[in-house]
Amino acid sequence: MTYNCEITRDGDRFDVVFPDMTNIQTCGFSKEEALAMAKEALDGCLEADISRGNAVPAPAFRDGFPIPVANHIAVALQLRELRGGQSQTDIAKKLGLSYQAYQRLENPRKSNPTIKTLERIAHAFDRELNVKIG
Repeated sequence: MTYNCEITRDGDRFDVVFPDMTNIQTCGFSKEEALAMAKEALDGCLEADISRGNAVPAPAFRDGFPIPVANHIAVALQLRELRGGQSQTDIAKKLGLSYQAYQRLENPRKSNPTIKTLERIAHAFDRELNVKIG
């Protein structure tokens, strides 16, 4: 999962914004530093928004520079999307987990699912688990 950012030069710095995430702005003194700051800002903002239960817009902007979302954050976002309008309690029952255990899966600050758990989730949503390492 990636969100794309725009980088503009302003004097001796490079400003970064995410059109899909209007609450993120950062900068760097080189393009490489600006991209590193963009990654840090994106992951931090997404983690905070998800942990607080805030709505997170799906990535739609396709121009600019792609910034990959940390895997633990991407898993939490994808679980929220898969769950749709169903409650966490309903999904927990479907997976044979406690409500609290499922709730942790959607919280990137507390989640650390095993591959077996991800396989159970994929099966419960009639999906195939695609694992990409590296």
